[in-house]
Amino acid sequence: MGQRFASAALFLAAFAGSALAAVESVEIRSRLDPNAIEITGIDVLFLYDEATAARIPATKSAWYGNRRTLTMELGEAFDLVSTFIPQGFDSARLNLPDRAADAIRVLVFAEHGASDSPPVDITEMTNVLIEIDPFGIQVSRQ
Repeated sequence: MGQRFASAALFLAAFAGSALAAVESVEIRSRLDPNAIEITGIDVLFLYDEATAARIPATKSAWYGNRRTLTMELGEAFDLVSTFIPQGFDSARLNLPDRAADAIRVLVFAEHGASDSPPVDITEMTNVLIEIDPFGIQVSRQ
C-alpha cells in the first residue's frame, strides 16, 4: 500500500505544474466609438508545452514585432487564433482549435493599448469575454 501511495504521489507531482486549459469559448466586443475608423487585432495563443510558453514575449510590442518569426519557428507547438474587430462591433465568437483543451497556457495579445502591455493569461477561465475600450482591453469571465 505504501508503494502504491508513493507511486501515485510521484505521478501527481510530475503533472501538477501542467494543468490543462479550461477555455471553452472566447467572445470579443468593441466598446469603441462606432464612428471612429479603427480596427483592433486580437491574437489568442494556445501553448502546448512549457518550452514553447517560455519563448512567448512578455509584451505586446515584442509579440507583434516577432510574430512572424515565432510562428514559423514554433510551428505545431502552438495554435494561434487571430481576428480583427472593427470599432463598435457588438460581438464575435472565436473558433477555438480542435486541441484547445490540451493547452497548458492560453494567452491574449491585442493591438490596442500600451506597447508594454503583457499578455493576459486566460488559461483558467472557461467562458471568456474580451472587451476593447478606449483604455485597452478588459478580460473577464462570462
